[in-house]
Amino acid sequence: MPVEWAGLGPDLLVRLDRARPESLGVQLQRELRDAIRAGRMSRGERLPSSRVLARALGVSRGLVTECYGQLEAEGYLSTVAGSATRVAGDAVTAPPAPAPPGPAPPPQPAIDFRPAVPDLASFPVDDWVRAVTTATRQAPAAAAGYGDPQGSVRLREVLAGYAGRVRAASAGPGHIVVCAGFAQAANLLMRVLARDGVTTVAVEDPGDRDNDVIAARAGLTAVPVPVDADGVDVAALAASGAQAVVLTPAHQWPAGAVLAPGRRQALIAWARATGATIIEDDYDAEFRYDRQPVGSLQGLAPDHVASVGTVSKSLAPALRLGWILCPPRLTGALVAEKHLADRGSPTLDQLALAVLIESGRYDRHLRRMRALYSARRAALLGALAEHAPGLPLTGLAAGFHAVARLPGPRGEAAVVAAARARSVGLYGMSRNRWGAVAEPAELVIGFGNLNEAAIRRGIATVADLLRGEP
Repeated sequence: MPVEWAGLGPDLLVRLDRARPESLGVQLQRELRDAIRAGRMSRGERLPSSRVLARALGVSRGLVTECYGQLEAEGYLSTVAGSATRVAGDAVTAPPAPAPPGPAPPPQPAIDFRPAVPDLASFPVDDWVRAVTTATRQAPAAAAGYGDPQGSVRLREVLAGYAGRVRAASAGPGHIVVCAGFAQAANLLMRVLARDGVTTVAVEDPGDRDNDVIAARAGLTAVPVPVDADGVDVAALAASGAQAVVLTPAHQWPAGAVLAPGRRQALIAWARATGATIIEDDYDAEFRYDRQPVGSLQGLAPDHVASVGTVSKSLAPALRLGWILCPPRLTGALVAEKHLADRGSPTLDQLALAVLIESGRYDRHLRRMRALYSARRAALLGALAEHAPGLPLTGLAAGFHAVARLPGPRGEAAVVAAARARSVGLYGMSRNRWGAVAEPAELVIGFGNLNEAAIRRGIATVADLLRGEP
């Protein structure tokens, strides 16, 4: 039965319970330590003598004396000969009250055309649960321990076959490293390249602005290289002096261009001539509407291309699973870097993904999502044709975003702000550019996470903005 004592003031209650498995001494230490940390006992406050406290709690005086001695050793109490035991002057007490909250973040728009977000409601829950169950039941006991930092052998074998079949890639399981999505892959690759002597990495402009931040964190200098309707400007890349480049050749993010055949050959020739490394972000290549997906660059030059694939767009970003098809010379260093980063990606999730792919359910899900995104693409085109006819659109050959060039005098920021005031989320291309905003302004319109009705309603709501009306 618990013993309660309030001898240190009305706001302090010490509870000891003889039914607990831990000793009364440990309980008393914890109660007093917590009271000091929480500020219920202030610095310099006097504690009762060991005799008084022992009598009040119904425990031995030696237990209280031992408790006081332990807390004094930890710095919570101080004792001076001939004086009472007190809370130490430098004891840890309650942290200061938090600063008053700042302004509340703006509410989420009712219709959000945020790009790069897949349809989150279409995650194949039943297929994933079945794959997790199967993988867990089939996994040996060792799978519950620390796995291979390079990734599950089974998943790497499955990915090697999948990448060859679907992306025309060329990498055996021994040169695949499983990682936590593209962001981790970029961090690992840039750290390894920096140690390998690389000092400058080129990034696309416009492009993913996280890449130059990741490069800087690895000690590299990032330089922008322009992108046009045929993809990255290889002549500008060669003139930049970069020893590596990060590209989205199958569907350039965010402009939407496909790297033209002549540019692909020139890019590979540049890499071979200079010994450079190409980091290929193969982020949404499975979703193409006008023809079969363009093959991976990695299949053309496995010694110079590190191709990164993920399930962030095909399944869900929350899974945090991706893979690097590595140039052989970088594989060992990447595995070592991955080991230091997190000891390896979750083994059971890797095994579940292997089951999902092997079962054919992953391909079936992709077919369903292609049809879904194709219908949403058509809904976007139809709504724009009705409400903003003639609006120039690019980037719709693949993925689930389009680029719209805005007419009229309004600037990009003004259009985005006006749409937000109507609870519609629009996003400007300037977020992805290095330099000044191009004129006329451009929007990156995502339709992956909106149903057809919401797409039509959202476009109707901002129709005048898209038409360029003042």
